[in-house]
Amino acid sequence: MGEAVRIEGVTKVFGKQKALDNVTFSIPEHSVFGLLGPNGAGKTTLFSLIANFLKVNAGTIKVLGTDVDSIGDLQGKLSILPQDALFQANVPVREQLEFFCALSGMKREAATAETRRVLEMVGLLEVEKKNARSLSHGMTKRLGIAQAFLGKPEVVILDEPTAGLDPVNAAAVRTLVRDIKSKAKATLIISSHNLAEIQELCGMVAIIDKGVLKECRSVAELTETSGIVRFTFGKHLSEAEQSLLESLPGVAGVTVDTQDEYSVEIKPAEGQSVQELIAALVGALAAKGLVPRSVKEGASLEEKFLEVTKAKA
Repeated sequence: MGEAVRIEGVTKVFGKQKALDNVTFSIPEHSVFGLLGPNGAGKTTLFSLIANFLKVNAGTIKVLGTDVDSIGDLQGKLSILPQDALFQANVPVREQLEFFCALSGMKREAATAETRRVLEMVGLLEVEKKNARSLSHGMTKRLGIAQAFLGKPEVVILDEPTAGLDPVNAAAVRTLVRDIKSKAKATLIISSHNLAEIQELCGMVAIIDKGVLKECRSVAELTETSGIVRFTFGKHLSEAEQSLLESLPGVAGVTVDTQDEYSVEIKPAEGQSVQELIAALVGALAAKGLVPRSVKEGASLEEKFLEVTKAKA
C-alpha cells in the first residue's frame, strides 16, 4: 500500500511558539486515519499546512506524491471539511454546491448531476432548494461532508465532523462516514475529541501533543493490552448491574470508559483460555438479562491517549 500523505520533518512557528516541531509520519492510501491531540496540540495547524492554507517553516508535505507547494496540481484530488464550515445565507443548498462544482471546472450538466449525487449520499436531497443557513446544525454538518466529497476526491480531511452534535446526529454522521469508508476508495483523515468514535472508525492514528508527534500506529497495536476486555452494553449500568459484572468469576476489576463501555480486567483460571473466560462471562451476564452489544479485547483508545499525553481524566 502506498502513501496518500507524507509529512517529513515539518515545523511551524508562530512568533516564538512552535505549533509543530519536526513532525514526521505517513498516512497509507485508502485508509481511515485519525489525528488526535489535546486542544492546542497542532492538529488544525497541520491540516492547514496539508491544504496549503499555511506554509511550513521547515520540512515537506506531499499529498499523493505531490508537494503541497504545488497545490494546483492537486485540484479535485484533495478536499477538506473545516470544523466550522460556513455556507452563504439566502442561497439555496443546490446552487451553492453547483457553484463549487463550477469552480472546479465542471460544466453545468455535470455540476447538476454531481450535486445530486452528494446530496443523496448524505440524505439531504429533499432540502436542496432551502437556504443553507436555515438548516439544523446536524444537517449543516452533513452538507459540509457533501461539499467535501464533490468530484470524488482521493484524500479527504474531516476536522471534528461530529463536534457540537447531539448523540442522534453524531451517530448519523458516523454511520455516513462508515458507509463512505466501505464504498469509496478515498483516504479519510479524521480529527475528533471523541476517542471512542476514532477507535470505531479508524484503522490507524497519530497522536500529537504540544506540537510533537507522540505516537503513530495502528489502533490495534496502540490499544493492545493483555488481560483487558471492553464490554459495550448500549446503556449506563446501574450500581447493581456493575456489581454483578464485578462479582463474576475471573473478573479482577471494572473501569467505566464511556457512558456504555466498560473495561474489564480478567484473570483466567488455571487451564482456562481468555476466549473461554470471555464466553463464560457473556453467558453469565446473559443469564441475568444483561447482554453485551459488543466485546473487544484490548484497552480503550481514551485510556492510551491519556497515558501518552500524560493528561488526567
